[in-house]
Amino acid sequence: MKTKTIVTIIAIILVIALIGVLGYGYYEKFAKTQQNPIATIEIEGYGKVIIELYPEVAPNTVANFIRLANRGFYDGLTFHRTIPDFMIQGGDKLGNGSGSPSLSDINDDVEIDKEYCIKGEFVANGYNKNTLRHEEGVISMARGDYSAYGYAEEGYNSAGSQFFIMTKNTSTLNGLYAAFGKVIEGMDVVHNIENVEVVTRETNVEGSDKPVNPPVIKSITVETYGVDYGIPETVDPFNLSQLFNQ
Repeated sequence: MKTKTIVTIIAIILVIALIGVLGYGYYEKFAKTQQNPIATIEIEGYGKVIIELYPEVAPNTVANFIRLANRGFYDGLTFHRTIPDFMIQGGDKLGNGSGSPSLSDINDDVEIDKEYCIKGEFVANGYNKNTLRHEEGVISMARGDYSAYGYAEEGYNSAGSQFFIMTKNTSTLNGLYAAFGKVIEGMDVVHNIENVEVVTRETNVEGSDKPVNPPVIKSITVETYGVDYGIPETVDPFNLSQLFNQ
């Protein structure tokens, strides 16, 4: 009788332990899913766009975006370029597509302040962990393109603060730009912005794809759920004009 009771108790303990292990496994899986940072972009007169960021896909890119956003860098900037059935682009402090962030925008302890860029986390740049495709709703980093001058690779590490949100699947960008998240709420807002009136759609003309009234980013904040993604690694910008002058 005693032996039977002991066996029953052991069986109950094993069942409880198994439930605990399984339960923890599900909890850990759920917790990991919830740990992805969530960015909220509030655009004046348009509403909010909620984006889930993917640090496992592009860790330094995500760290850079979070750092800039939560230090207020994007507040008051605009979407300076919009192209229907393609994307909307913003995050340039000059509002014309040529602005870059400075080291003081991501760090208080800076001896010599200067503009910076980050390395491109995408396949063409030798980074193979980023398989996120440029589909509708995906957010990616804008960068320079110097391939027309014979400096294609120099443009790979030229992203800074400018980002774009896809409004249509565009496979030609895959592997060439650092995608790092996706819209989970507010695609209607993104589509409203892509269709604003622009100065002109003519290529190589001043004001091409620039909104007549650029939508203003009231704020971008990122909920990190207690995770510190740190200060991003930076590189010096490639100066094409200086190269030509030399």
